[in-house]
Amino acid sequence: MQKLKFILQPNRALQRYGFIFYQNRNFSALPSYTQLDYLQEEVLVEGRAKSRAAILNRPSALNALTTSMAARLNRLYESWEDNSDIGFVMMKGSGRAFCSGSDVVTLHQCLNQGKTEECKAFFETLYKFVYVLGTYLKPHVAILDGITMGGGAGISLPGMFRIVTDRTVFATPEAQIGFHPDAGASYYLSRLPGYLGEYLALTGDKLNGVEMIACGLATHYSLKERLPWIEERLGKLITDDRSEIENSLAQYGDLVYPDKRSVLHKLETIDKCFCHDTAEEIMNALEIEAAESYSEWCITALTKLKEASPLSLKVTLQSIREGRFQTLDQCLAREYRISLKWISKRVSNDFSEVWLLSDTQFEAIL
Repeated sequence: MQKLKFILQPNRALQRYGFIFYQNRNFSALPSYTQLDYLQEEVLVEGRAKSRAAILNRPSALNALTTSMAARLNRLYESWEDNSDIGFVMMKGSGRAFCSGSDVVTLHQCLNQGKTEECKAFFETLYKFVYVLGTYLKPHVAILDGITMGGGAGISLPGMFRIVTDRTVFATPEAQIGFHPDAGASYYLSRLPGYLGEYLALTGDKLNGVEMIACGLATHYSLKERLPWIEERLGKLITDDRSEIENSLAQYGDLVYPDKRSVLHKLETIDKCFCHDTAEEIMNALEIEAAESYSEWCITALTKLKEASPLSLKVTLQSIREGRFQTLDQCLAREYRISLKWISKRVSNDFSEVWLLSDTQFEAIL
């Protein structure tokens, strides 16, 4: 309990920092832009008639986010917002992923080498971009084709339009790797129907594109094969009117419904089990439900919770609960405080120790 209080307690200096950070986009701690060629390779730019597209370009790493990528996104998006010749902005990923989240391999290496300032700079830069997107003045279209996890959701879901496909896989697996769902996760997960957000955050369970539409995480659904037509249509638009963009997206959209195996058909059970105040009470409710119903789903959910870091579960649950009553900037400021205390290793080594897993075990989690 003392560890949980230490992680979640406000820090006056950080509170002041958080206010400055989110109320003023001119952020002095961003990395320098001297290695422009390297930055440009990680995030490519496509120019259109009245729009720009940012393309995450680390396909071999499933477009996992680095500090330099987040910094380039900040710089691009702020310059595009100030450019009256640009009506709207798009984002997509290269390869089979939109974005698999933060580059945890690099974060792990930095932590092991004692480079906590580099880890801190990463979180500062990433969270700043999430806020920039969440307050963006121009329409934004994110094409979430493929893997969209953790920070990848953070840099897309706060935007105006989110297109998912038959290849989309969404998850927030941070609690399963000894961390906590961040990059705005406590904001958007806490606003899902019932206690679905708690379920997804604690178990790391996946949703497909159809399920993301059904629960409100996405705005439009399309088969992957139609994406070239959508992009061609959007590229020809000469507008900054969100209604014109929405009409164009709707022309290629599909009306879809979750199949009978979807977790969304278990919302009543999810609400019954995940409404409790503590992780222990949630696990107890799942055990009772599993005993009464012989539900394989309950057993699987319970197994995931038992395999996760107990401290991660406690912090994650409280973070989602607090996020339900906070604005995006307040959620990001709180998540930033939690992340800094986590990487300090003063309360837990769970995030580092996850790397004792084999590659097969780790891939199974993600």
